[in-house]
Amino acid sequence: MKMKLNFSILIKLAILQYLSVLCIAEDFDFFYFVQQWPGSYCDTKHSCCYPRTGKPDADFGIHGLWPQNEDGSYPQNCNRDNALDEDQISDLTSSLQKDWPSLSCPSSTGFRFWSHEWEKHGTCAESEEIDQHGYFEAALKLKEKANLLQALNNAGIKPDDEFYDLDSIKEAIKDATGFTPGIECNIDASRNSQLYQVFMCVDISGSEFIECPELPKRRCASKVQFPKF
Repeated sequence: MKMKLNFSILIKLAILQYLSVLCIAEDFDFFYFVQQWPGSYCDTKHSCCYPRTGKPDADFGIHGLWPQNEDGSYPQNCNRDNALDEDQISDLTSSLQKDWPSLSCPSSTGFRFWSHEWEKHGTCAESEEIDQHGYFEAALKLKEKANLLQALNNAGIKPDDEFYDLDSIKEAIKDATGFTPGIECNIDASRNSQLYQVFMCVDISGSEFIECPELPKRRCASKVQFPKF
C-alpha cells in the first residue's frame, strides 16, 4: 500500500513539473531573433578569435533566439538544472558551426556559446514542442528564411566598408522578409557607426516572423558602415 502511495505521489509531481515547463514556455510574448555581422563584432570587441573550425563565412551569424515581453522585460535562466546536452544537438553541430559561430576569445568549438544561449534564453522557451534540439533547429531555420545578406545584396548594400543609409538597410530587409527589423550599431576605433546586429521578431512557436510589438531601443547614425570581414 505504501509503495502504491509513493508511486502516486511521484506521478503527481511529474505532472506538476511538466505543467510548470508549459507555464514557463508561455510566459513571454514573442522572440527576438538576433543575428550579428562578424566584421562589426570584431571591431566592437577590438579583437576576436575565429572558431577552431576556421574563419567563418562572411555572412550574418546567429546570436540568439530570445523570449521577450511587450513591456521590454524578458525572462532568463528559467531552469538552471537543464544544461545543454551535446548529444541532443549532435546532428546540428555542423550547421551550428557554420551559422551560429562563436567569435569570442579564446577560440572554441562554439559549444560554450550555444550552452550560454540555451541556459539563459532557451530554457525560458522550453515546451513540448521546443526542447533543446527544437530550439536550435528553429533558429537555424529562421536564419535561412531571413537570408539577410542576400536581402541586402539585392538592394546594392554590400560589406565593402562603404556607408549606407540606415533607412535603406531597414527597407531592404523589410522588402525581403515582410517585416521591419530593429538595427543595433557599434562604434569602431575610428568612431564609425557600423551595422552590427539585426533584430527580427518571431511568434512564440519560434517559426514565423511577425511585426515587432516592441523594437529594441538602439542608437545608430543615419548612415552606417557595412565593414568587410
